[in-house]
Amino acid sequence: MKKLIATLALGLAVLGFTGPVWAQAAEFPGTKLLFESGKAELPAESAADLKAVAEYLAAHTEAKVQVSGFVDSTGPADVNKELAKNRATAVHEALKAIGVAEDRIVLQKPEDVTAGDGEQARKVEITLLAAADTAAAAAAAAPTPKVDSGDTAWMLTSTMLVILMTIPGLALFYGGLARSKNMLSVLMQVFVIFSLISLLWAIYGYSLAFAGEGNYFGSLEKIFLKGVTQETFGALTTIPEYVFVAFQGTFAAITTALIVGSYAERIKFGAVLLFSVLWFTFSYVPMAHIVWGGGLLGKDGALDFAGGTVVHINAGVAGLVGAYVLGKRLGYGKEAFTPHSLTLTMVGASLLWVGWFGFNAGSAGAANALAGLAFVNTVLATAAATLSWIAGEALIKGKGSMLGAASGAVAGLVAVTPAAGFVGPMGSIILGLIAGLVCLWGVAGLKKMLGADDAFDVFGVHGVGGIVGAILTGVFAAPGLGGTQGADFAMGHQVWVQVKSVLLTVVWSAVVAFIAYKITDVLIGLRVPEDEEREGLDITAHGETAYHN
Repeated sequence: MKKLIATLALGLAVLGFTGPVWAQAAEFPGTKLLFESGKAELPAESAADLKAVAEYLAAHTEAKVQVSGFVDSTGPADVNKELAKNRATAVHEALKAIGVAEDRIVLQKPEDVTAGDGEQARKVEITLLAAADTAAAAAAAAPTPKVDSGDTAWMLTSTMLVILMTIPGLALFYGGLARSKNMLSVLMQVFVIFSLISLLWAIYGYSLAFAGEGNYFGSLEKIFLKGVTQETFGALTTIPEYVFVAFQGTFAAITTALIVGSYAERIKFGAVLLFSVLWFTFSYVPMAHIVWGGGLLGKDGALDFAGGTVVHINAGVAGLVGAYVLGKRLGYGKEAFTPHSLTLTMVGASLLWVGWFGFNAGSAGAANALAGLAFVNTVLATAAATLSWIAGEALIKGKGSMLGAASGAVAGLVAVTPAAGFVGPMGSIILGLIAGLVCLWGVAGLKKMLGADDAFDVFGVHGVGGIVGAILTGVFAAPGLGGTQGADFAMGHQVWVQVKSVLLTVVWSAVVAFIAYKITDVLIGLRVPEDEEREGLDITAHGETAYHN
């Protein structure tokens, strides 16, 4: 009954009939836990008290509590302060273990607690924070925004590196895989998509992804970059918001451009642009918010350092759907669709590898040790995947290929993307070895099973690699395996969270992509006529050729 009354009171407060729920301190089960002398283990009888606090917080969704450990005024000051801290931390962790979110608990510093002696010094007190205290605690915990020249320089460099990996990196990688009569069309599609999405990102994409607090979409409060100036800060507090806008915009652009590799060599140029607008708006933008902008998966604790779900699974699934909707290229399965220039594909793959340091290490958001970890993990996972792919090829076909080495490198880059800042170097090597072999199967065995003409294996590499990386991040992030997560990290729980994030991304992207392709088909048509496809899109769509004999 008490919980029911508390819940009703919460509803009245939301409707404006009462004051803030956290001000109703009379209902709060004030708790003082008495520890044994010299020990930091929770008292045996503490479970009921902690459960009562957790139930109160569940009923009062905006309330916060403060945990205070009293310092003994007798004996060595340093030892007593450390003991008080450990006791308060034990209560903090116990509350988290029974479902209280970390941001609902404020730990008071031992030096700010009144000293006591005897029984008073052995207590840890849990008190309800008033609204003013909550605001003050949040303000004290939040770093003061201030431009750091080193961080800003690194993020500008990272932004340029991501542009490099898109144009020319991705364009050349895909262009080399195309037949010569379609080389220019692939370059054109990547180049123009990058331009188009960059504009849409500034107009409304950034606002919907990183402003507001919805579960699936943000808000339009920063539409047309309203309110963004040289003095404002975005999600990062040491770089100007303009730099953050530009950095995140490159992610949006390359993700949309990745899909080109699935429908290449048979799609209308106008259809590419219309589909890109629709998919960017209703798949990329919400997924960026859901994972990175404070949305549903971010709240759930999903780990995605630089885009395993947001970028690679998102684009890979959209590519697979496109391959089904557009149908197979003329002659597919009957003619040899060999890459016209593996030299350019290798150059493109190399530019992708270099640019990926901006992608992964740049996602640290600063020039710091985390960027260094992401950097070395990107090197090692990519190298491992390259070797495992060509080793798998050698076992199957008797020799490793240049195309295999380039594809393996991209597979490693994709798989380490969600994990780059969460795993250790040895974990990244194992992740790369696994990704190389699984993605090799993705472009060979799985592709045949699916029966789709995914021209340049967007799903086989980006979709499959992204899924492998996202799920295994939940494994190798464990501190016992060299990961960066805390001692309370629960591998089984995190893997389940990662699986849920993968499933949501797959379903979301597939549904949006299918609808977007169908709308495009109805409005302007998706596929070029057969005679134009046979002649090649370079001439028929753009009136020029990549090469002259």
